[in-house]
Amino acid sequence: MTHILVRHKVSDYATWKPAFDAHAEARKAAGSRGGQVFSSASDPNEVIVLLTWADLESAHRFADSAELRQAMERAGVVDRPDVYYLDESDRPVA
Repeated sequence: MTHILVRHKVSDYATWKPAFDAHAEARKAAGSRGGQVFSSASDPNEVIVLLTWADLESAHRFADSAELRQAMERAGVVDRPDVYYLDESDRPVA
């Protein structure tokens, strides 16, 4: 199982979130299996998205797509996202 962690700034979380939600079918069709959305406790317009993917190749293909760049622009992403590709290596007990 592969994960993508994305951190970016948005102009307005209340505008960004519905646009992110509207893009759910495109993510699913590309191999996403869902995930979580976080915002910084000190800045609600700093957004962190953790998504699970079927495989690394699908995750890269989606993250590198022109469709995603256009969707992010429409949603109000205002900086270059930090993107990390992750493999789960452990689940601590506490």
